[in-house]
Amino acid sequence: MSKNKEIEPGRYRESYGRYYEDFVVGDIYEHRPGRTITQTDNIWFSLLTMNQHPLHIDEEFGKGTEFGKTLVLSPLTVSLMVGMSVSDISQKAIANLGWTDIVLPHPLYVGDTLYAESEVLEKRESKSRPNDGIVTVQTTGKNQDGTIVASYKRSALIPKKGHAVEDKIDY
Repeated sequence: MSKNKEIEPGRYRESYGRYYEDFVVGDIYEHRPGRTITQTDNIWFSLLTMNQHPLHIDEEFGKGTEFGKTLVLSPLTVSLMVGMSVSDISQKAIANLGWTDIVLPHPLYVGDTLYAESEVLEKRESKSRPNDGIVTVQTTGKNQDGTIVASYKRSALIPKKGHAVEDKIDY
């Protein structure tokens, strides 16, 4: 979610994200654009995370498995979904509070395109931080055919209007 903030007459600064008040339980945000996963993406992520399982980096090995081809590393799938959701869910967040219920019902393959969407499950005001609230969403990742490849729940500490970092400093 992008909007412009007038910082002086005739001068605007782009602002992203949502305040706590902007979240409505039941709303669904479709995160775009999608992301087509390449073998290079998969190998780089494998190298960064030190995951050397051949199913993710060796195409010939992948051909001999029940999948018949290389699989995208599941942490890469989840990481991309988190990244895709930032502008809608956590661009203004103070902190991520956790991810739970990560489920991977179908593999994502090299060459697939990943799309994600998040549903607002609940929100509540913070008991210890009166200027903030906690928002919980369920993010679901689908491939280009609409098949669900991953989902998780995520909670974040979100500032109320007037209390985000960008509201307090000029950057």
